[in-house]
Amino acid sequence: MVNMMKLMKQATEMQKNMEKMQAELAEKSVEFSSGGGMVTVVARGDMSIESITIDPKVVDPEDVEMLQDLILAAVDGATKAAKEMASEQMGKLTGGMGLPGGGMPF
Repeated sequence: MVNMMKLMKQATEMQKNMEKMQAELAEKSVEFSSGGGMVTVVARGDMSIESITIDPKVVDPEDVEMLQDLILAAVDGATKAAKEMASEQMGKLTGGMGLPGGGMPF
């Protein structure tokens, strides 16, 4: 019974630490650019998009498809970088406990 109480206490502590880590990740951001910096996306560690910046030079009404591709590439790169950042942070918290998905709840 003592081991079960100890395990419950550890689980509660880990949950609190994960909530704290998630809040910290929501404050951190990563940046990714495509098209040589023509489109830049900033994503937060909670996978939300903070901003998208588009250089006016890339806006061509005759080639909207290229702009769409650049935006998609920048968003994809930024969200992948944010996931990597979150995974690294959660890995520090879980300490190799072998939790599926790196212990990430999202």
